[in-house]
Amino acid sequence: MGTHTTLVINPKGGSGKTTVAINLASYFAAQGVRTAIVDYDPQGSSLNWLNLRSASQNPIVAANAAPQKTGLRTMRMHIPPETQQLVIDAPAGATGFVLQEMLSRAHCILLPVAPSAIDIHATANFIRDLLLTGRIRSRNIRLGVVANKVRNSMPTYAPLERFLKSLNFPIIGRLSDSDAYLEAAETGVGIFEMEPSRGSAERTQFIPVVEWVGGPLKKVDDKVVALRSTDKLPMQSSIPGILRKVWQPRTPAS
Repeated sequence: MGTHTTLVINPKGGSGKTTVAINLASYFAAQGVRTAIVDYDPQGSSLNWLNLRSASQNPIVAANAAPQKTGLRTMRMHIPPETQQLVIDAPAGATGFVLQEMLSRAHCILLPVAPSAIDIHATANFIRDLLLTGRIRSRNIRLGVVANKVRNSMPTYAPLERFLKSLNFPIIGRLSDSDAYLEAAETGVGIFEMEPSRGSAERTQFIPVVEWVGGPLKKVDDKVVALRSTDKLPMQSSIPGILRKVWQPRTPAS
């Protein structure tokens, strides 16, 4: 079957990368899929969550890929060859070799983004840079955005949605700013491993993310949700022109 790798990344901290990574991994593990998390973030939030999991819970392999003072990571990054779903939790501001290493593993990229003008602008610029440098086009890596920490009182994602629509990239899910995600992070479980009476709305919100990544069928609250077909990248030749038209940096006022 081989290993399918999902890179969860955003240049800004606080976008909810770990929330998406651990709940995606726990979904697959709950389905009996051989799952692993590689944590590149020096804060080690995904690894801390894995340490909280009990032996009775669905197994998830942990790998620490954060740079060490010695520079040696080989043993700490070992992933069993039978792994079916690999989730990479990226650090904020990843560049250079670390970014290239993560992209070289990825089959698809999830970009969680918080609903603020700064976060939206940073995400759009990051997408632009990935496309213009050919880092994802050359390997035909799928890319999808997850609107995270959504609250009714927060601004809408309209500017980002217009930008993504022009590139034929979807906002594949909208995750609420819910205490259920915090509870899951603090107890070593995922929302798909909670009691049926807890996290029902959050599971429904997260299912489109799983569908897009390409997981198995999941029965959520007595309803089987069918998987959708995956989204394709726009034509490579059209990307640079589109980016110049729809997302140009503002020039300083004279």
